[in-house]
Amino acid sequence: MHILQRHMEYIGKRSRHQKKAVWIDCGVHAREWIGPAFCQWFVKEAINSYHYDSVMRRLLNQLNFYVMPVFNVDGYDFSWTTDRFWRKTRSKNHKFHCRGVDANRNWKVKWYLSLNAFWCDEKNGASSHPCDDTYCGPFPESEPEVKAVAKFLRKYKKRVKAYISIHAYAQMLLYPYSYKYATIPNFNCSAAHNAVTALYSAYGVRYRYGPASTTLYVSSGSSIDWAYRNGIPYAFAFELRDTGYFGFLLPESLINPTCTETMRAVKAIASGLLKKCETDRDKFPYI
Repeated sequence: MHILQRHMEYIGKRSRHQKKAVWIDCGVHAREWIGPAFCQWFVKEAINSYHYDSVMRRLLNQLNFYVMPVFNVDGYDFSWTTDRFWRKTRSKNHKFHCRGVDANRNWKVKWYLSLNAFWCDEKNGASSHPCDDTYCGPFPESEPEVKAVAKFLRKYKKRVKAYISIHAYAQMLLYPYSYKYATIPNFNCSAAHNAVTALYSAYGVRYRYGPASTTLYVSSGSSIDWAYRNGIPYAFAFELRDTGYFGFLLPESLINPTCTETMRAVKAIASGLLKKCETDRDKFPYI
């Protein structure tokens, strides 16, 4: 756990009672540089705006935030020094010369259809071949990054009520399910709708929202499916700007507006945790 804590920021006013918590991670895929930029932006803005932003002050007083600015540290470094479009982790494979695992296909959720049927295959948005970008790994949580975060979230699962993972690009807000063409019942508080509405209010940028499988594509072993399966009712993945013109090469001039609008969306999701209405958690079908 000490390795994880060195790469994670904790934000929130300390309290004797256990507060609800929000987890935010960025940089799961190395080439998505706007992700780590946002997580750092979030920490800076949350701290700096505490004294003049009543919404942020209320959130920090009543919630804890666990922020991981760079989930995939080795892959992110490699994308800066060697291959700008590197996606995976940098773990070694003893049978192939290829390195790395897709850290968003490595979570322990629905890996097997049956004892003899491997869930990790191309029709489910993941690959069993180590050289592919969507390689799911030799086994669930094979990657130390995934294992460490999963261990932390399991430990605090009674406290963590929202899981948010920041990706790029597509301008979407996604929620479970990823691995099948089905959806969880919508939130009574309309969390996704409120988030994209708040985001739109900044610069008029439109985001689509819906189940990951139908809004983006089917993928097994995703973090949002795992988070929801482990009792975190608000599980979201953002796909930030843009829709393909710049793609992973989002220019520096768009960092500020992208982070500003995303901040509004995250605050909207977090604010939903403080409202009286609750999610119909008991009615949600488990994965």
